[in-house]
Amino acid sequence: MGVRPWLLQDAKAQFSALVDAALNGQPQHVTRRGKAAVVVVSEVEYARLSQGSRAKVAPDFISHLLSMPRRPRGGAQRSSPSDNQRVLKLRDVDFK
Repeated sequence: MGVRPWLLQDAKAQFSALVDAALNGQPQHVTRRGKAAVVVVSEVEYARLSQGSRAKVAPDFISHLLSMPRRPRGGAQRSSPSDNQRVLKLRDVDFK
């Protein structure tokens, strides 16, 4: 952490100083009952961190299923896949 963390009661009493330090680019760690509780960061830093985490999030399961290649109604095989779809080749498996 580098800088001594704030006790919760001190953070409450000196909230303006805590906010000023966070705005100056120094994340402020606050403890509660002797354990790390929260980190206060500036809005700019929060937006930067949030954007980075959103970019790395995997698509949800429903989106994943909907993006899978599928045959058109009637069961006819597509002549050519669209640009964003892969054609999966299935293989027979013999469990004898």
